[in-house]
Amino acid sequence: MADELASLITALGLTQEVFIVFVILAVIIIGAVVVIITSRPILDIYPYLNPSSRVRARKGRLFDEKQMSEIVESNNVEEVENYLKGVPEYADVLDDYPLDKALDVQRANTYDFIARLAPKEVKDPFVVMSKKTDINNIKSLITAKEVGLNAEETKELLIPCGSLYDDLSSLVDTDSVTDIITSLDGTEYATALEDALPQYEEKKMTLPLESALDKYYLGKLLHSSDVPADENRQIVYSYVGTQVDVDNLKLILRAKEDGLTYDDISEYILADGYQLREWKLKDLMDSPDVTNVVSGLEGTKYSEALTDVVPQYNETGSVAVFERALDVYVAEHAKSLASKKPLGVGPIIGYLSQKEAEIKNLKIIARAKREADFPNSKIMEMLI
Repeated sequence: MADELASLITALGLTQEVFIVFVILAVIIIGAVVVIITSRPILDIYPYLNPSSRVRARKGRLFDEKQMSEIVESNNVEEVENYLKGVPEYADVLDDYPLDKALDVQRANTYDFIARLAPKEVKDPFVVMSKKTDINNIKSLITAKEVGLNAEETKELLIPCGSLYDDLSSLVDTDSVTDIITSLDGTEYATALEDALPQYEEKKMTLPLESALDKYYLGKLLHSSDVPADENRQIVYSYVGTQVDVDNLKLILRAKEDGLTYDDISEYILADGYQLREWKLKDLMDSPDVTNVVSGLEGTKYSEALTDVVPQYNETGSVAVFERALDVYVAEHAKSLASKKPLGVGPIIGYLSQKEAEIKNLKIIARAKREADFPNSKIMEMLI
């Protein structure tokens, strides 16, 4: 065998030393390939280890069903606030702000926490979500100026968070809505607002401006996560895209409740949706009424969620039942996505979705407790 190997080396024109070098190099290369292949799963997981552990720690502090039921059983909004003051996460903000504003601050802080925490490959969509605070503040500023609130009353409406808070605070004594929009020149929202300004001036309504901000946000959100290249980004794209579809559906449902036509609402819809593409959205906007919008969703993943509550809509005549059904759908969808990648982006999406639902539910409870004799059973039905 040794003689045959020596003959082969000689036939190749190699010395034994050179042949040994080639063998060693081959072993090193094969070893490197094996290491890369075996370590790839670890490299994929590594960026998510710290974020996952941090959101899991926070997830453990979310209210469970028993705690939420205890809050619902509160006799009034003061008791709700006292309950939350016993929870460190809410106590800090309640020391500085009234209940509703404290909840808004807590939500803004959550968006900011996730945006800073998310690994680079999925960070962009969460950064866009954190911009909700600035958008809501711009809306509040415009609305306050439209209804004639003074500077102090206007500032009370602003959430003291977001990258534009200081700039927006300086505009509370601006003379008009038009002056506010002019002052926002240089921000990322300037073009959307300026394009909608002629409609505002024509219709004397803030709806075109608010809808322009919503459309800008949804477009930015959807495009921040498109072309998903791996499973983590595919999951984020599904989470983000579902939110875009749901916001489009809510707008269409509200518009049909108000008897608006396709021409009235088409400019406010983000046409390049996720599952609901432009042609489907056009069909829905052309529907004569709310029930036809729901039936027009047959074959989509939103159909069952809305069809199940049609009897409630027929009884109440309010699209709020559909909006709640869509919120529940988003929460359940997020829960299913979270379970798909427990060592990746899953825990981040799971925590963010549950925290959003918790704050929405606390706002529902607080609003209900301000009304005399509002049934607790009815509150439970309204929760997400």
